[in-house]
Amino acid sequence: MRAALYDSYGPPDVLYEGTVPKPTPGDGEVLVRVHGSSVNGGELHGRAGRVRLVTELAGRGFPKRVGIDFSGEVAGTGPSVSGLAAGDRVWGVLPRSQGFGSAAEFVVVRPRQLARVPAGLDLVEAAALPVGTTAITGLRDKARLRAGERLLVRGAAGGVGNVAVQLGRAYGAHVTALAGAATLDLVRELGADEAFDHRATGPAELGRYDVVFDTVGTDHRAFRRLLAPGGRMVSIAFDQSRTAASLGYLLASAVHGRGRVRFFSGNPRHDLLAELARFVERGELRPVVDTVRPLADIAGAHRALEAGGVRGKHVVRVV
Repeated sequence: MRAALYDSYGPPDVLYEGTVPKPTPGDGEVLVRVHGSSVNGGELHGRAGRVRLVTELAGRGFPKRVGIDFSGEVAGTGPSVSGLAAGDRVWGVLPRSQGFGSAAEFVVVRPRQLARVPAGLDLVEAAALPVGTTAITGLRDKARLRAGERLLVRGAAGGVGNVAVQLGRAYGAHVTALAGAATLDLVRELGADEAFDHRATGPAELGRYDVVFDTVGTDHRAFRRLLAPGGRMVSIAFDQSRTAASLGYLLASAVHGRGRVRFFSGNPRHDLLAELARFVERGELRPVVDTVRPLADIAGAHRALEAGGVRGKHVVRVV
């Protein structure tokens, strides 16, 4: 089967479309024919070799694979699988234990890593949403965002940030978005009550917030100071240029002081994916797609995300 591969760490140009054996579902597993996948920040760091300890521990040598999330159709099931049949429209996220690999024609996963795609949603564009479950975990479970609270979203036009803006509005919060100047109209359309250019507006020029949702990973200390009494800050990123110092601060702030910063990495299962679908079905959430590229242009998709200035997700069409 076709899959996105790379034979050495490096820039986006190391990526290419190659072939690997088609997986076979075992007992309790589901074979999914992938229609779309999307590019995520963690894949960029993995491909560039910035997190070699993690990628090497995964146990897969070169050629390595990319892709975390996916949308598509059930192509077959192994024994002991019930409730799913060939042709069912599904989306999901590969578990951490499986590593990268969804930018391919087929993936094999457990049913708990899947949920049904809402009717009427394009199967390729649907790939922009599964990692949005990270926003549900961050806002609902980690920050316990309540109606009427003030929410600040950093990186509000990005793949997870745009979902956080939409969910913030759905949860009844007053949403302030920090994004690039070219995307301010977009985040307002998605539900932001206020939107500021992150290059022109620094933390000192902002107000107080009950919840700060951070997808950027820099200046944690400055944004933590914006928390109102009882405020909570959650972050899904850390400063790659200062990894040790950034992670050290996150760990220390989780234990000491007012306004702890909760750092987490999403690992969604069926219940979160199904909850995501319910937001879509109620009209409270929609996929935001920057570009759609064929699998053969996987390097272009990575290059575009690294260039910044995104408006949602860079999606890779596999079918």
